Amino acid sequence: MAWWCYYIKLSPLHPTSVVDRELVLTSPESERRDPPKHWWRILTNIGPGLIIAGSIVGSGELIATTKTGAEAGFTLLWLILLGCVVKVFTQVEMGRYTLSSGKTSLQAFNELPGPRLGRHGNWLVWAWAVMWLASIGQQGGIVGSVGQAVALTMPATAHGVSENRVADAEQLLTFERYAARSDSDGSAEEISTPLNKLDDREAEVVALRIAHELEHGKNEPPDIKLWATIITIATSVLLFVGRYGLIQTFSTVLVGSFTLLTLINLFLLQGEVDYRVTTQEFFSGLKGALPSSANGSTAVATALATFGIIGVGAGELVAYPYWCLEKGYAKFTGKNDGTPEWRERATGWMKVMQVDAWGSMLVYTFATVAFYLLGAAVLHRVGLNPEKSDLVRTLAVMYVPVFSNWAAGLFLFGAIAVLYSTFFVACAGHARVFSDGLRVVGWIDDSQATRDKWVRGLGAFFPIMSLFFYLAFPSPAKLVLISGVTQGVVLPMIAGAAIWFRYKRPVDGLRPGKLWDAMLWLSGIAMLITGVWTIIATVT
Repeated sequence: MAWWCYYIKLSPLHPTSVVDRELVLTSPESERRDPPKHWWRILTNIGPGLIIAGSIVGSGELIATTKTGAEAGFTLLWLILLGCVVKVFTQVEMGRYTLSSGKTSLQAFNELPGPRLGRHGNWLVWAWAVMWLASIGQQGGIVGSVGQAVALTMPATAHGVSENRVADAEQLLTFERYAARSDSDGSAEEISTPLNKLDDREAEVVALRIAHELEHGKNEPPDIKLWATIITIATSVLLFVGRYGLIQTFSTVLVGSFTLLTLINLFLLQGEVDYRVTTQEFFSGLKGALPSSANGSTAVATALATFGIIGVGAGELVAYPYWCLEKGYAKFTGKNDGTPEWRERATGWMKVMQVDAWGSMLVYTFATVAFYLLGAAVLHRVGLNPEKSDLVRTLAVMYVPVFSNWAAGLFLFGAIAVLYSTFFVACAGHARVFSDGLRVVGWIDDSQATRDKWVRGLGAFFPIMSLFFYLAFPSPAKLVLISGVTQGVVLPMIAGAAIWFRYKRPVDGLRPGKLWDAMLWLSGIAMLITGVWTIIATVT
């Protein structure tokens, strides 16, 4: 799904996050554009929401969502759906203010009342800075996951080859144990291992692990960190020089194919007796219940962290107005001169932005639910939880019931593309937003040349910084979830800011109706509840 990230070309030489408010609002009349009215023309003018959706697939959907399904089963499907839908109202409200004012998210946040640190930067700008730091750690988890996927495909050392062989045997044994349990209930048919042979298989796998550790020790092979370092250096160079057209095209094809493969996998899974998602199971996940098992509290904590990053997470809510500016919505609308013509343009482009936001929500919600159901239907039943150095290997298990021996190759082929695309685009986006943050707090001047320099430099630096996070804390899933917790805490702050803009910065011609206001408040309340819940679940 991350191919959407390239709908608007990412170029370090054109920093999208630092569009000048003065430049936008004083654009010549020749740059103003009447909004499209036909549905097809409207669709050709969307893009920012799809970029945002694509930038979170590798961490939100593929890692965090499936991990939640693996831990909670179907029970928390309702929370995943809520996380996808409820934040769109805040997203649109942020976009509304940007369209009418031409201001970036951090410029807008800096107008909020409340304490400030020094002359520049108020409380929400600095809260964003803390969240950004955790997001860099999240990208460390992503590049570590890419390193895992490549190491599984192309191990670089004899240690890595041996570890892959042993870990694959252990994972297969887990499947055979599940099949044996199903046999005892009379439900498994073809994939089971006879009970009288299971003990022999367990002894073989244990012997294989002992032999491996005698030869190579108990330390993890260096392959993952080696590949993560190589990938990071390549990304840093690409973001600095801007020569990544080939990566863009290649990733577009691979990630599109991987998303389609995932949906086909879920569809075909319904033909597997032991793994199909029944109607009863699906609707049981919509009842608003909590897991009652021994690891129920762990599953809820994982789900709350996931809530912060699926759909439009806090980081994406901040980034969305930047992409709206890049797309040209504010420039096409022009400066608010109070005329009926301006109101007509503003209303039309606002409609385009709403189609963009809601359309992308429908697409990524569909994909998020697919990943969650796969985690619940396969990983939870088998008893596997994606974590640490086995994260990617465990995620590949979701494809085994349908694709059998082809599963690992198919999954790794797509996982490398989707994870790397997320890492690549997120680092590029962080460089743009952070350079704007430096300007807002007054640490760099406002010239275009300075901003270009910082975007290029940060584009090269942030991948390296992400790698350091992973090398210091080599647990990709936990790095992603830590960022999710941080974003979950910041979410209600951003929702409050959006409500403040709605009532303190209203613009004639763009005022929403009472129903929208009610939903905006419900969005804010839902994010406040989950934010407080996240804090409680984290500290207790």
